[in-house]
Amino acid sequence: MYFLVDGGTPSNESRRVLAAQPNKKLSESAAFNLPPWTPVEHVVETLHGVEVADPYRWLEDQHSPQTRQWLVEQAAYTRAYFDRIPGRERIRVRAAQLLDVEVVTEPRKVGDRYFFLKRTAQQEQPIIMMREGVTGADIPLVDPTQMGQGPSIAVGILGVSNDGKLLAYSVRHGGEDSCAIGFLDVDQRQVLPDGLPHGFCRGLAFSPNNEGFFYIHRPVGGARPHYRAVCWHSLGAEFSSDTEIFFAGEDPQLHLGMFASPDGRFLAYFVISVHNKRTVDFYLHDLATGEPPRKIVSRMEGIFVPTFLEDKLVALTDWEAPNGRVVAIDPNRPQTDAWKEIVPEAGGRIRDFAVVGGLIFAGYVENLSTDIAVFDPSGKQRDILGCPPQGTVHTLPSPPNSDVLFYRSTSFGHPPTIFRYHTQTGERDAWEQSQVPFDPASVEVEQVRYPSKDGTLVPMFLVSQKGRRRQGPLPTFLTGYGGFGTSITPQFTAYATCLMEQGCLFAVANLRGGSEFGRQWHEAGKRHNRQNAIDDFLAAAEWLVAQGHAAPGRVAIGGGSNAGLLMGAALTQRPDLFRAVVCLGPLLDMLRYQLFDFANMWMDEYGSAENEDDFHHLLAYSPYHRVIDGVAYPAVMLISGDADTRCNPMHTRKMAAKLQAATSSAHAILLDYRTTWGHMPVQPLSSRIEAFTNRLAFLCHELGLNV
Repeated sequence: MYFLVDGGTPSNESRRVLAAQPNKKLSESAAFNLPPWTPVEHVVETLHGVEVADPYRWLEDQHSPQTRQWLVEQAAYTRAYFDRIPGRERIRVRAAQLLDVEVVTEPRKVGDRYFFLKRTAQQEQPIIMMREGVTGADIPLVDPTQMGQGPSIAVGILGVSNDGKLLAYSVRHGGEDSCAIGFLDVDQRQVLPDGLPHGFCRGLAFSPNNEGFFYIHRPVGGARPHYRAVCWHSLGAEFSSDTEIFFAGEDPQLHLGMFASPDGRFLAYFVISVHNKRTVDFYLHDLATGEPPRKIVSRMEGIFVPTFLEDKLVALTDWEAPNGRVVAIDPNRPQTDAWKEIVPEAGGRIRDFAVVGGLIFAGYVENLSTDIAVFDPSGKQRDILGCPPQGTVHTLPSPPNSDVLFYRSTSFGHPPTIFRYHTQTGERDAWEQSQVPFDPASVEVEQVRYPSKDGTLVPMFLVSQKGRRRQGPLPTFLTGYGGFGTSITPQFTAYATCLMEQGCLFAVANLRGGSEFGRQWHEAGKRHNRQNAIDDFLAAAEWLVAQGHAAPGRVAIGGGSNAGLLMGAALTQRPDLFRAVVCLGPLLDMLRYQLFDFANMWMDEYGSAENEDDFHHLLAYSPYHRVIDGVAYPAVMLISGDADTRCNPMHTRKMAAKLQAATSSAHAILLDYRTTWGHMPVQPLSSRIEAFTNRLAFLCHELGLNV
């Protein structure tokens, strides 16, 4: 049942006074360090025999006038908090030094042409550039500043034709997943009239003769919101004449992807079903024969990443190989028992997989160390591309018919360097190196192991300025991820650098739910085992304090997306452990997360409240449902925005309201929320500096750091 009531049920007297005066102006409440008043709904649902209250469901409606007014009031309250922090401008200066440097990303070589994104110092957004040959000048191709829509417009490279003469690029407004698609005649520097409207692109490939392109693109607000199909468009023709060449259906729990063989003869389609378990159907379409697409693989679970090796179909799979292996698949005998192994399973799990220039590149993670092994088509190892000690190396997307693979190397103390590997000669060279004003020699790293609640030993990196830890317990920032089989290995971040320069210990825990130790490590923190990842994280904080590394009462935590869920679970299960929490783009209402945007794709990882067995596990840790009136919660900074379609911003809106009403502490509960913020990291430089400054100012203020 649903009905709106006039006031909340806050836990402490000051909030009761405020709730009793719902028309009190925001400026007055901010002056008393109180958040804006938030109405509650009496919403109670019975799920699998359990009554579940949802007092802030009205905040799920992103476009209602009431929600928009509430966001205005929250923004003013948060702004007032930041305006009172001393030293904030000094933090901004250092943030600008670390972020306002030249950056090159997304490099790829097609023929003799290099395409890449480049942002120079003091430039808001990167420009798509091209370089002819090794020594050619950098030529701007697509400049978002010339689109006349402000600095929130960002562009990216979607694809390049085999001859390097056509470029497909994305145009995004802020951090949204959706984008418009433009096409450029590279030689003429002319934008073609064949752009696709704002929508969700799931695949695009030019034909070998450049007469047109194949695409999967679902316009925002289209008449068929769940239409899953591959279409053909002839350049210069009206889109109304486009041809549908493969139709997957209109089930909202199906997702369709596509790629092409290097010679353009074959199109490959994969249909992902997220009905409870995630499975993949894979089709091969021979365009030369005109025959209908053939299903090659049916309902494959786990990892299945197909591609082409010259004229052969190959795939990375964990079928009968938990750490992954590479197999060749004969389309005429596609059964799994006929797969031919090329790269066998090894001790470390394969995290990166690429086929470029007739070679196979497999990026391994073993005991938190990474490298890239290079194999020829027969499976013979040709080379190995390593990384600095306690560092990370991974492949970057490269066209399969290129003669160059780009890869990235970084560590806690080394800003990223992009290397170029020449597939014909085996030579490698540094192609682009970040010029961040930072001394790598100032950082020291230690790897430790600590026992979790059930006795499992969990690894953790401790990073600090050299010699600082000998001075005694330090204010500490702890982070982790623990989900989706994602391995967290060392990398440079401006965020960690700033915290260490302020005297903090930066700790990264390698929780169960990742795949640092293979599939078993992932499954130990997945779905019904999610509490293991949370326990690992809480045990890390307890161990840091007990061992004298972290100063009691001065431990902060932070993370985003799945790690945002982790932060929400940690602060609601052990609010006494933490002084401050940064929770970025999270899932927090785990009983309704799957109902929004694309979140149904995560049901294999988390489960769904529609399933009774899943429901009880989800309710046990769902952060929004574990907030209790009268508990002294730490300072919390929730961060999100309208443009997030992966972790819908309703999570942060509802959580902010519930924490503000419930907490009995004087610590601030803040919502830092912007209309253009989403999951894609494409904010303009000025916005990134502002957001970076706010997060660091929050942590420094709450941890009592003298900046």
